[in-house]
Amino acid sequence: MLHDDVVDISTLRRGRPTANAKFGNAPSVLVGDFLYTRAFQLMVQLGSMPILSHMAETTNIIAEGEVLQLTRAGDVNTNEVQYLDVITRKTAILFAAACYGAATLSGEKKKNRNTLREFGLNLGIAFQMIDDVLDYDGDADTMGKNVGDDLTEGKVTLPLIHALLEASDAEQAVIRHAITEKNTDQIDQIISIVRRCGSIDYAQARARHHYNLALEKLAILPCSKARDALERLTELSINRDH
Repeated sequence: MLHDDVVDISTLRRGRPTANAKFGNAPSVLVGDFLYTRAFQLMVQLGSMPILSHMAETTNIIAEGEVLQLTRAGDVNTNEVQYLDVITRKTAILFAAACYGAATLSGEKKKNRNTLREFGLNLGIAFQMIDDVLDYDGDADTMGKNVGDDLTEGKVTLPLIHALLEASDAEQAVIRHAITEKNTDQIDQIISIVRRCGSIDYAQARARHHYNLALEKLAILPCSKARDALERLTELSINRDH
């Protein structure tokens, strides 16, 4: 999160100033490096080479995802397949790694470990899609960040991708200008366009698709309090306001 806020030039997280806004980029990056290496020190203590190997690969994929997102910033031609690739790499893969690691530590068979990894992957995709919806349909005070922040970074997320396909030529021009110029001067108009085109509903439906896929993967687990908790967590991923 420390590195992410520096890269995104974020000033607020959960309604509070980010570390980079309060202390500067250098301290944020260095503390982020410390926490990252400390996490690997703790993983080494587990003595599990499969987990270490999986987390090393996961970390590499996350970095690739962040770079991919940067290269696509301001690109109005970004499509849904490319968007899904980015959010899978930069967000969902971490959810997947957490589930895979827990299953490995629990002694689950390889098939079950991979299935629970798929659960985490779909949970992460659904979570990120709703996060992107809230950037155009959320309340700033509730979210603890400014509505439309993605536009200031030129991020082309699912609501905009869908709106660019459904909006009129004039409306498309407004969205394209905001993306390429990375500004929120016309954010109120863009929010209206996104809502009128049904882009919020579309993105929510896509999130629910991955929510359903995640629940299907949980079917391998026996009924238990742990499974119930995971089901509630999955429900929370799409029914939230921040």
